[in-house]
Amino acid sequence: MKLRTTMLPAIGLLATVLLAGCSGTGSSGDMSGMDHGSSPAPSDSDAAADFNDADVAFAMGMIAHHQQAIEMSDMLLEKDGVDPAVADLAQTIKDAQQPEIDTMTEWLDDWGQPVESSGMEGMDHGGMMMSEDDMAALESATGEEGSTLFLEQMIVHHEGAIDMAETEAAEGQNPDATALAEKIITDQTAEIQQMRSLLASS
Repeated sequence: MKLRTTMLPAIGLLATVLLAGCSGTGSSGDMSGMDHGSSPAPSDSDAAADFNDADVAFAMGMIAHHQQAIEMSDMLLEKDGVDPAVADLAQTIKDAQQPEIDTMTEWLDDWGQPVESSGMEGMDHGGMMMSEDDMAALESATGEEGSTLFLEQMIVHHEGAIDMAETEAAEGQNPDATALAEKIITDQTAEIQQMRSLLASS
């Protein structure tokens, strides 16, 4: 009886710690977060609890960067007479980057960061973002000229995204954010190679 009495406070403390560890922004109340096996799936509470300034800067900056890439892709897809292979690439970029925007927006919300500040207004990323003149030139270009200009601009744009992702991979703390950064590096490096091939064959 003495052993059982001695263990009760310890058991109560352990239960308190476990309950605290399972609390967070994702308060679904189910048991999905109770799987503590060797390879647990990342949860919303994990994302909320484990981030640093580099993760926040990455998410904010990459959301704005992706938004502009989608805008550029929309401009090309609205044109007549563009190279079908370039149009297919523009659609691929849209399809890949919108879900990533949605994911990063959720992270910022989980982290208690102001998602609205991730907009492009007032952001100066140098070569990482197209200028207003660049965007105007792309919007007015037609046919083959539009296809070529899109490829040239998107190569530079992707290079900027890779730079941002490499910074996150080196300095970020959140495992989901650094994993996305690595994915962006891989995906956009491959797309740069594809765009250079399209330019060479045009």
